[in-house]
Amino acid sequence: MVEILSSGMYTTIQDNGRFGFSKYGVPQSGAMDKRSFLLANALLGNDENCAVIEWMIMPPILKFYEESVIVLTGSICDPYMNDQPVKFNQPLGVKKGDVLRLKNVSKGVFGYVGIKNGFCTNIVLNSRSQYKSITASEKLVKTDMISYSSYCGFSTSLSSVKIENDWLDQEGLEVYPGPEYDLLSDAEKLSLLMGNFTISNESSRMAISLNEEVGNNLTSMISVPVLPGTVQLTPSGRLIILMRDCQTTGGYPRIFQLSEEAINVIAQKRVKENVKFRLSCF
Repeated sequence: MVEILSSGMYTTIQDNGRFGFSKYGVPQSGAMDKRSFLLANALLGNDENCAVIEWMIMPPILKFYEESVIVLTGSICDPYMNDQPVKFNQPLGVKKGDVLRLKNVSKGVFGYVGIKNGFCTNIVLNSRSQYKSITASEKLVKTDMISYSSYCGFSTSLSSVKIENDWLDQEGLEVYPGPEYDLLSDAEKLSLLMGNFTISNESSRMAISLNEEVGNNLTSMISVPVLPGTVQLTPSGRLIILMRDCQTTGGYPRIFQLSEEAINVIAQKRVKENVKFRLSCF
């Protein structure tokens, strides 16, 4: 078991998400930054869908009650085990009574704690990902106890893995034309592709809003299917980028669709950080 000594800002259990239920209005959910999520499981030799702990901006404090191996990925910070510094992006052995603290978050938004063979919470609609009204709770809170299987096979080796985190500084977002993209005027398209945009404080696991406004002469439309990475143009001219917990339908024009890697990039952007759209063809 691992105990949540402090829950941080918004800490959840996430895996790759739940699929096949959008017709019932069920969001996909899953790790906001799939790149860091998959890296955690790869470094542990896990199945790629093993559940991890995802934290946002303010990390949790965790106490482990069984021996195992963990790894820390995603948002950059200073990790400490029992007040001793440990390494990021590298498997770490944990023993009964060990306490993990993550301090001085310097870059990114979402961080991940992976564990050998994953955290063992209830599976709901083929996923362990927490989401309000789908799972018993929407996030982890202080005193929560999360199960995992004890693992005693950790050993130090001479090999090492070097992980570059330069992508956290990336501003360009690869996008594809959305279904309503061609309804925009040439001037509107140019404004979107030449503009610099900044992350607003209206950002969550559901959607990220950008501060700047662009021209919008499109007429209203009925609700249509949307998915994570869909970029909607609101009547005011502001852009909303749908994220992992987004609804399954929406009524705003879908002008872009982010690539999977672009979703990872923008998930790690903080308020007032810059992004730019880079149009790709199918």
